[in-house]
Amino acid sequence: MASSTIVLFHSAFGLRPAVHAAADRLRAAGHEVHVPDLYDGRTTETVEEGMAIKDEIGQDELLRRAVTASAPLSDRGLVYAGFSLGGSIAQNLALADDKARGLLLLHGTSDIAEGASADDLPVQLHVADPDPFEPHDWLNAWYLRMRRAGAEVEIFRYPGAGHIFTDPELPDYDAEAAEATWSVALGFLDEL
Repeated sequence: MASSTIVLFHSAFGLRPAVHAAADRLRAAGHEVHVPDLYDGRTTETVEEGMAIKDEIGQDELLRRAVTASAPLSDRGLVYAGFSLGGSIAQNLALADDKARGLLLLHGTSDIAEGASADDLPVQLHVADPDPFEPHDWLNAWYLRMRRAGAEVEIFRYPGAGHIFTDPELPDYDAEAAEATWSVALGFLDEL
């Protein structure tokens, strides 16, 4: 079992207990996990409130905060991971870090710049099916762009699950899908 240094980014809901629980699960599997708080302690109960905080802070500032949190660790060869919005941020950082060892996306992806390079970067995405924030057409195009960039991509879809189905405190929660996600994700991390 290989141990990884993981930077795990929270969703638009903020650094909620489910993110800490996920980090604890990863630590119990032998990984070092860092969980930056990009919202300065604020959490929300609704997507709308979370998006309002995201918009108030701004995408550039969120990325700056994420880079500031992960840059001191990047020489170790990080695994970037995140939930929904955090997945989008993790993807941006992983594609900009030539030492990245992996990218674990839970419920979210991001645009890919033309000419982006992710040579042999292992990428795993876990997503609801259907997911209003990650529609099929988008995911198909995303997959092709990631492959073109050189990433080794696996997508796991969970029929009938809600968007952030790994958070037990949200209405989207799906216990079976969440357990399947963690089982597969831990295997992915062990192989890095």
